[in-house]
Amino acid sequence: MVEYAKIKKIPYGGDYNPEQWPEESWEEDMRLLKLAHIDIVTLNVFSWAMLQPDEDTYCFDKLDKIMALVKKNDLKVCLATATGAHPAWMARKHPDILRVDTNGARHKFGSRHNSCPSSPTYRKYAAALAKKLAERYQDHDNLVAWHISNEYGGECYCENCERKFREWLKDKYGSIEEVNRVWNTAFWGHTFYDFEDIVVPNHLSEHWGNDRTTFQGISLDYKRFNSENLLAVYRMEYDVIHAVTPDIPITTNLMGTFPGLDYQMWGKYMDFISWDNYPANDTPAEGNAMRHDLMRGLKQGKPFALMEQTPSVTNWLPYNMLKRPGVMRLWSYQAVAHGADTVMFFQMKRSIGACEKYHGAVIDHAGHENTRVFREVTQLGAELEKLGDETLGARSESRAAILFDWDNWWAVSYSAGPSIYLDYCREVEHYYKAFFDRNIPVDMIGVENDLSPYALVVAPVLYMVKTGYDEKLREYVKNGGRFLTTFFSGYVDEHDLVTIGGYPGKLRDILGIWVEEEDALPEDMHNSFHYQGKTYSASLLCDLLHTEGAESLSVYNEDFYAGMPVLTKNAFGKGFGYYVATSSDDAFYRDYIGEICEEAGILPIMDTPEQIEVTKRVNKNGSFVFFLNHGETDHVAALPFGGTDLLSGKAYEAGDALTLEKKGVAILKLR
Repeated sequence: MVEYAKIKKIPYGGDYNPEQWPEESWEEDMRLLKLAHIDIVTLNVFSWAMLQPDEDTYCFDKLDKIMALVKKNDLKVCLATATGAHPAWMARKHPDILRVDTNGARHKFGSRHNSCPSSPTYRKYAAALAKKLAERYQDHDNLVAWHISNEYGGECYCENCERKFREWLKDKYGSIEEVNRVWNTAFWGHTFYDFEDIVVPNHLSEHWGNDRTTFQGISLDYKRFNSENLLAVYRMEYDVIHAVTPDIPITTNLMGTFPGLDYQMWGKYMDFISWDNYPANDTPAEGNAMRHDLMRGLKQGKPFALMEQTPSVTNWLPYNMLKRPGVMRLWSYQAVAHGADTVMFFQMKRSIGACEKYHGAVIDHAGHENTRVFREVTQLGAELEKLGDETLGARSESRAAILFDWDNWWAVSYSAGPSIYLDYCREVEHYYKAFFDRNIPVDMIGVENDLSPYALVVAPVLYMVKTGYDEKLREYVKNGGRFLTTFFSGYVDEHDLVTIGGYPGKLRDILGIWVEEEDALPEDMHNSFHYQGKTYSASLLCDLLHTEGAESLSVYNEDFYAGMPVLTKNAFGKGFGYYVATSSDDAFYRDYIGEICEEAGILPIMDTPEQIEVTKRVNKNGSFVFFLNHGETDHVAALPFGGTDLLSGKAYEAGDALTLEKKGVAILKLR
């Protein structure tokens, strides 16, 4: 948003829904928002019913008033297209717009994420509305971004989706024979004779229980189809808007590690990445950090927009704890520390009814500024004004990367074995935490990213090795790179067909091993191994492997495979391939990643006490080191460099002690 709109400070604001309130209350809202230093609002997210009361009528009177009001009050606008929930009349007159669930039931009007992306009705009216909005508001000079729909997600299994799925398969595979091959339909006599034989995979066909599937290839392709089908309706609106306002950037709000959509594909079609950060009560600091880095990685490290977070409390968790004093500020700066160039909230004002009436807001039900949350929001707003454009456009500098791939995630989740406890995201988080704990910058990348900038690439549970990716890794390691992967890697190709000849398939030569068997352990059962004088746990899965040139660094201590390798290192060309044959504990990941980073010359930004997170961003204005105290007590860090804290104005020399109060933040601009 900053790059395109040339905004001179971090935009601060978020979702505002004045159409839910009497017009006579709007002026007071403006007073409060200005008092809190709010300078941008997202408008029109769920206003389709207001804008189009029937098939032929559009009514922009209220939105015109809102747009005029925010302009008069010097607020910038991120304008949504309102297509996230269709009007009731549309559902009544055009039932094709209603989604069909996995049990084959057509839904009635209600909730949101409620429109079938294959519906001709939805596509017709969504495109028409987007065009009318673009034409009507194109000359508003405070319009700085477009926000298409809202938090895309969900699946549909209706007749229209089934037909589109068949068309998608024809385009992808060309012939029914190729479909039969990639889905291995010779199994269980599933051979298809015609594309018309193919039905959607749901609980009426391939799925059972908790979304388990009898044919992983079919279900995996439907995941891909659904992601691309929703992307198509986003792109439809994008094209309509871009044709009218080519200089105003366009986005939609993503949701971090959301499992339903391939965000790496979506990122290609977004002018800037934006996302909504709603951690659960028990989400650790590194969980937030990883998702920020994942979103930053969708545009090869470009800054992203923090589109939504709550100022205080969510409303959909089993219990909804308040953000303790200082946490909203801390988490806002954590987003900036990892690449955010905006700080925005849902919502500006609490609604009085429906499911989000108890979700946090800048303006509470009390309706005035005398609340703890309003004071904290105001403090942060004043600080962001003081920061100005210092950090805008700044990037992180990383020499290590973690591979994250949605296709791989889907395939692991659908796998019929080896363990229902295998969680791809959790295994990735183990390795991310190892970098996080050591203050070592790390990028989250996809399979299309260039590997050459990195001295170390970690790919936990790389179950799916897509055609050509092994060659990319092979070239990377031959040229001096270090590549680490783990158990349950290299098993299948992009169609979830096993690569025969021994696991880890096409990665065998890079890693110098072959895996004969894998032991899936119950949650309460563990093996162990020794490494560098310490004992670590081995849990979840334990590969029984043999070396083929690799050096065995450690072996299992127990069971019938005691003495078999658990950690290996293979010299390959000028680089090395590392294999970790089991899931372990945080201490192991921290120690092992630290050792490999030291070998590779990858240094931490600095050493700090355990609860202090440190990141670094660089732009034309200089280098900025962010200090974030996630702990419940004050902490002191000895500085290896000098600089000035942009928040307090205090200058530091190398060797000085920086004291951070609990939940405290400092941003040092280095000399």
